[in-house]
Amino acid sequence: MLLTLSLLALSLLATLSKAYINSTETEWPIHDSGFTQAVQWDHYSLIVEGRRTFMWSGELHYWRIPVPEVWKDLLEKIKAAGFNSISVYSHWGFHAPNNQTVDFESGARDIEPLLQYAKELGLFITMRGGPYVNAETTAGGFALWTTTGAYGALRNNDPRYTEAWTPFIDRVNQIIAKHQITNGGAVILSQIENEICCQRNSDGTINVPIAEYMALLEQNARDNGVLIPLLTNAPNMDSKSWSKDYKPGLGSQDVYALDSYPKCWTCDLSVCGSGSSNVDFADHFNEVSPTQPSFMAEFQGGSYLSWGGPEGGCPDNIGWNFVSMFYRHLMAERITMVNLYMLFGGTNWGGLATNVVATSYDYSAPIQETRQLGDKYYETKLIGLFFRTAEDLVMTDRTPFSTSYTTVANVGATELRNPETQAGFYVTRQSDMDSKTTVNFRVKVSTKSAGNLTVPVFSDPIQLAGIQSKIVVTDFRFGDNVLAYSTAEVLSHSVVDGRSILVLWVPDNESGEFRIQGSSTKREVSSGTGGQFHEVDGDLVFSYNQGESQIVLELDNFRAVLLPRQIAYHFWAPTLTNDPIVSPDQIVFVVGPYLVRSLQIDGGQASITGDIDEETALEVFAPEAVHSIQWNGKPIEAERTSYGSLKAFLTKPGVDAQTILQSLNLDGWRFSPALPEADSEYDDSQWVVADHTSTPNPTKPATLPVLYADDYGFHTGVQIFRGKFSGNATGVNLQVQGGTAFGWSAWLNSNFIGGFPGTVDATTGNLTLSFANATLSSTDNVLTVVMDHSGHDQRADALLARGILGATLQSVSGEPVIFSGWTIAGNAGGESNIDPVRGTIAEGGLHAERLGWHLPGFDDSAWAERAPSDGVEGATIGFFRTSSEVNVPEGYDASLEFVLTAPEGSVLRAQLYVNGYQFGKFVPHIGNQIKFPVPPGILNYRGSNVIGLNLWSQTSGGASVDMAWNVTGVYESSWDPGFDAQNLQPEWDPVRLGFA
Repeated sequence: MLLTLSLLALSLLATLSKAYINSTETEWPIHDSGFTQAVQWDHYSLIVEGRRTFMWSGELHYWRIPVPEVWKDLLEKIKAAGFNSISVYSHWGFHAPNNQTVDFESGARDIEPLLQYAKELGLFITMRGGPYVNAETTAGGFALWTTTGAYGALRNNDPRYTEAWTPFIDRVNQIIAKHQITNGGAVILSQIENEICCQRNSDGTINVPIAEYMALLEQNARDNGVLIPLLTNAPNMDSKSWSKDYKPGLGSQDVYALDSYPKCWTCDLSVCGSGSSNVDFADHFNEVSPTQPSFMAEFQGGSYLSWGGPEGGCPDNIGWNFVSMFYRHLMAERITMVNLYMLFGGTNWGGLATNVVATSYDYSAPIQETRQLGDKYYETKLIGLFFRTAEDLVMTDRTPFSTSYTTVANVGATELRNPETQAGFYVTRQSDMDSKTTVNFRVKVSTKSAGNLTVPVFSDPIQLAGIQSKIVVTDFRFGDNVLAYSTAEVLSHSVVDGRSILVLWVPDNESGEFRIQGSSTKREVSSGTGGQFHEVDGDLVFSYNQGESQIVLELDNFRAVLLPRQIAYHFWAPTLTNDPIVSPDQIVFVVGPYLVRSLQIDGGQASITGDIDEETALEVFAPEAVHSIQWNGKPIEAERTSYGSLKAFLTKPGVDAQTILQSLNLDGWRFSPALPEADSEYDDSQWVVADHTSTPNPTKPATLPVLYADDYGFHTGVQIFRGKFSGNATGVNLQVQGGTAFGWSAWLNSNFIGGFPGTVDATTGNLTLSFANATLSSTDNVLTVVMDHSGHDQRADALLARGILGATLQSVSGEPVIFSGWTIAGNAGGESNIDPVRGTIAEGGLHAERLGWHLPGFDDSAWAERAPSDGVEGATIGFFRTSSEVNVPEGYDASLEFVLTAPEGSVLRAQLYVNGYQFGKFVPHIGNQIKFPVPPGILNYRGSNVIGLNLWSQTSGGASVDMAWNVTGVYESSWDPGFDAQNLQPEWDPVRLGFA
């Protein structure tokens, strides 16, 4: 029956001259999961507890910012930008160090505070539990012990794989069930798997292994009490799988969604080009999921910084003008459920990194890796506040883009029309979405009350300056009033003391015009200058040129606040409720600060929290009963304006970046050599003996024993292999595989014999190394290979081995010389997880890591005094360590980072540790990342910090690194970064001595 209705609707769409369907002509069915009606949906939108909502969501990964206290800071910034939802990937590998452990308790693995914070702030949650998530993280989020091949090919119905993921997914679903909306929580959707293809084979039959896998995941959710809708997302518009509307079958989920990155998902534009990809989404959704809302489970928030990509990422490709064009274009495609990937990226710290991305996961996201806000965030806020306030937008039909809507040939619009209220939305843009030209035009609109018009009527034409889009509304309802049209964009509206406040904006020094149904006897320009009133057929029209200051109009039954872009950037609409679906009477406007986190009204006082980075005016459009203001808990003097708002002045913060920077130091370095393993006399009796003669991995080794690190329980970072032999060998052929940007070095009896420094492209490094420059013993010789792998590949390639694929000794005589035995060292304890707070992903098998030299509490008093800038001589590894005091004053937040540089031509690998966490990887001959932000909780903002640097010179010329602090911003703030984080920073334990 549903399919019949869908086909009927598509037929009507094809035949009507207008591409919308009135609700009187067809009824779109309302669906639910079959287990609860708390979350429903239809062709138009999501319906939560009986209310339609535009789901405006952003992606946040708790495991990339493993500090629960910082989660609240980020969520407050997300809420302030008008978002009503977040999306959260889980990470099987983060929670399951071995196949006997599922840890949702230790440190940041306890995700319930995140879910509780979201509920308290008023944010819905989409949980994306996996077991596979991709996410440019090692093995795509698989538990790393599954990469051996012992659990099959993964992502199918193999019983071995099912048994592996079940305990983890059990816990994920139990947490979802506890925090789902039916139990008073914030979780409204749960995603099954991620971007998995394909439900059907090429002949149209069901792809049973994958479809049964999806069905097993769905059954697990239901068995664990998950009642809310389940969804899945398609990686592109090709697979057309898992929708109950389109060739439904085994594994189909409740809600279908799509992912799209029109400007390339990576800063390496050679991968997918710099132009726009296909963004004609409406036809796809009409075909694949016509009775469901059009849902972008991932839409481009930014692009990740790939190895070899530009320093600092590629924000210019996907900056504020990308937001202006493409986020409005989503609306033009009639999409009412959007999740931006990423909204905050964070860091691929420790072993989270995969071979495609460097340490930073800033992703050019609206909230930067440093937690700072810039133009992209503020531009995103403009559209977010509009989505939140445009109540008619959640139910519209669409007329496709056409240049017939405008007066200029290369500019067009897409029309959206609410079939019940007839409110209209015209999304305008240039035909060429990449055009950088400036155009001026007028729009032909149809209004319910004023008929057909070409607007603006009195003011200068609308302007599009390059990659930009604008929304013209018609019959837009706010309070008891209706905008017949507005060429200035609606930002928000509220109801205060029973009277509406409408906020409109245009870019600085451009024009705007709006028409109100009905006239007004009161026509006061209470603030600002410019503009003219016009009476047209009993309606009032106001046309104006927007200068750099705000304009306030007082009319009979509402107030209009007209803003230029730069003031609109610092316009905030905090809510008085934690309901994600906000009514206008629960909104209070605040203008001025860098950030407004919250506002509460208690009697005659408005208490506001937020951040400032400079002196600023503060204006609050509060009820008349409010006569005083507190800013971050302190009363400030305020005066009432002629139009009723309260104005105050926030003085310049007393602490700036330079003040904090001058207080920071990186002195007192101590140094120890850190490669004793290269010595043939080194005692490796505590190491794992590498003696496997077979492997479950589908790729079989070229020689035996098997030297795949994962087969021995070592999955992250650096691994060290020691091969012993006797006899007259002249060299060795090594085939080593570690993924893009990996590298390795080899020593024979302490003599460096060469290595593979790594490149931006190579995933393997195969070399034949001569022993001519080494001293051989006639009896016992040791070949030491240090390999830095760059994480596991994603999808099916997660099974690609990491380690030595083949090791063959060479001799002049032709008589074979063979290795008598091999040992291997990886992270201390391997999968046993001796540090459950940081976890097995936090470190690799370097000597310094195994012995815990990077941890607080380790005694380095006997070490020599030496700084990283003094470096190491020859091809070797050394470890540098110091303690640094940080004292960010109370009442302030700051963004701190380390900057690492090296002499030109350096070939080295350096790893930065902060209080035991590897929070930076510096490989200057491959990657261009030199700045490494470190958040509070990893860094003690008021106290002592242990800073470590492992320096691996990959050539005989030695290496050095210069290391410095940088302060990227300081903010007087209500959020305190000086919390006690000792629970996240376990100290050195003598047990480490057993892993030498």
